[in-house]
Amino acid sequence: MSSPQQGDVGASGPPASPRLSASWRRSEVYGAPHDAVSPAFTGSVDNESLFFDCGRQVLGGLHESLAGEPVSIMLTNADGVVLVRFCAERALVAALDDTYLAPGFAFSEREAGTNGLGLALADRAPSLVRGAEHYCTSLRSYTCAAVPVTDPVNGRLLGSVNLTTWSDKSDALLLPLTQAAAGHTAALMLARGRGAEPRPAPRGEVFRVYTPPGEDAAPNLSEAWVAAARELEAALAAGASVGVVGEAGVGKAALLTEALRRVRGQHRILHVRPPDARGADAWLALWTPELGKPDTSVIAGRVDALPSWAADELAMIVAQRERGSLAVTALDAGAVPAALSRLVDLVVELAPLRHRRQDVLPLTIHFARRMTGRAVHFTPAAAQALNSYDWPGNAEQLRRVVRDAANRASVVDVRHLAPEVLCSTGRVLSRIETVERDEIVRCLAEPGMTVTRAAERLGISRATAYRRVAHYGIRIPD
Repeated sequence: MSSPQQGDVGASGPPASPRLSASWRRSEVYGAPHDAVSPAFTGSVDNESLFFDCGRQVLGGLHESLAGEPVSIMLTNADGVVLVRFCAERALVAALDDTYLAPGFAFSEREAGTNGLGLALADRAPSLVRGAEHYCTSLRSYTCAAVPVTDPVNGRLLGSVNLTTWSDKSDALLLPLTQAAAGHTAALMLARGRGAEPRPAPRGEVFRVYTPPGEDAAPNLSEAWVAAARELEAALAAGASVGVVGEAGVGKAALLTEALRRVRGQHRILHVRPPDARGADAWLALWTPELGKPDTSVIAGRVDALPSWAADELAMIVAQRERGSLAVTALDAGAVPAALSRLVDLVVELAPLRHRRQDVLPLTIHFARRMTGRAVHFTPAAAQALNSYDWPGNAEQLRRVVRDAANRASVVDVRHLAPEVLCSTGRVLSRIETVERDEIVRCLAEPGMTVTRAAERLGISRATAYRRVAHYGIRIPD
């Protein structure tokens, strides 16, 4: 089978779909080529991640089920770099190679203009781009369906699954197949990961952030926190728009809330979570009335997770308002959408909790009292365990651990803490490994317990017990 001729695919004007039209406009701004793509070549791909391993397994199975069909199946990372490609039809493989749609090449909108995988990554939504809807004419021989894949636990964008076929072929099942493959990849990652609960799908919720005075006031934290808060307060007092960036769960919204409280007194503060693609219209509709209220401050959380078109619309809404300033959070400054980045005057980076260890115990006491309504005490051993842990999930993880421990006892000891706090493996554990680790930790955390006695209780040899303790990096403070 030969590729269709490019002259047969249709007109070169922008498509009527709002999403596609917005993508074409972005492609023009990026300076994407109209005639022939010349994407960046990375030279290598990350083939050691859980995402790559699970994606390759799922797509390999799909490829086998589509034997004889002229379909190319690809996995990309979050930057649009093709990680792996499955395709059995020689003509399609040769055509894809001619347009560099191959492992190691980046195919985001910046490099290749409007295309399926680039649009899916930009808008974080399932996308289907047919023939003449491609910005670059050299891609108009194809129809491409792509679906973004996010981490099932923390929601971070990992990449996309892309199915590509000839533009003259039926595309009725292309997008459903792609959606199924993306869903199976995320599910397999969850099954092979820590056994954590999947992150709930975002709904664009708006909720009030309120810190009452008195006993529930913010704790006294480190100089790093105080310095960041002061910098934000000075900018907000001058009417500037600000942003806070940092790892997930580090306390970005809490820092902004504290700064806003100090500058704007009893303002009502709303923290707006990013929506999924289907709820973006309703999410945007919330902004116009809220931004116009003189006694309301709004924090746009995780703007790096916004679909590109929604970020552009939000920037237009903010630019047209008469009062107030913009406050945003993101994982890092470079991930803030360009349209919003131009409106932000100051970006402050909040260090992760492992670099602010002096904040761990004050936050521990604060979280425990706020969630139980009573004083909760922590033994020296428990405090040492909490202070020694690296907290990869930052303050959000600490909040969860403290909540569970405080619900078990008014005086929290090591045995009341989550097993994860007492271990450091440096890698993701399987579900079976997690169960084994937790059982060993629970046993060792009992008062007066030794490794020898724990081995007897667990029904394993003393040598095996010591090996498993070392394997999981288990440490029980005295």
